Amino acid sequence: MPYKRISGSISTPKVDVMIDMGNPFLNLSVDGFLKMGTVAAAKVAAEEAYYIVKRGNVSSHKFEHTLKKMCKQGAYWGTIAGLYVGMEYGVERIRGTNDWKNAMLGGAVTGAIISAASSNSKDKIVVDAITGGAIATAAEFLNHLT
Repeated sequence: MPYKRISGSISTPKVDVMIDMGNPFLNLSVDGFLKMGTVAAAKVAAEEAYYIVKRGNVSSHKFEHTLKKMCKQGAYWGTIAGLYVGMEYGVERIRGTNDWKNAMLGGAVTGAIISAASSNSKDKIVVDAITGGAIATAAEFLNHLT
């Protein structure tokens, strides 16, 4: 039975919340899900706030629609992030090293799984795997520049 603990800190502009599930793989996957899901929900909230101001009307129907959209986008992008972080961690454990190749393989596997789950053709799955690997590798290289 995993031990669940929630801790948080707000000492800098960075907010960090860690949930201890008792397994590093689960810890990283849940952390990625929560962080990216929050970003996606905030993105939807900002977009919808813009449209509300632009139209000049607020209704309970629009508010309910916004909440549903926030939950849907948060869950979708959170799942992708959790899957990617978990795949990258798994590749790191298998390879025994921490380098850009883990990001490339994790991104490629994540792209392929998400594409296959969307019932895409074989060619589209391959293209999405290549795209996922390329984006993850580029992000890894950019993280090491700073």
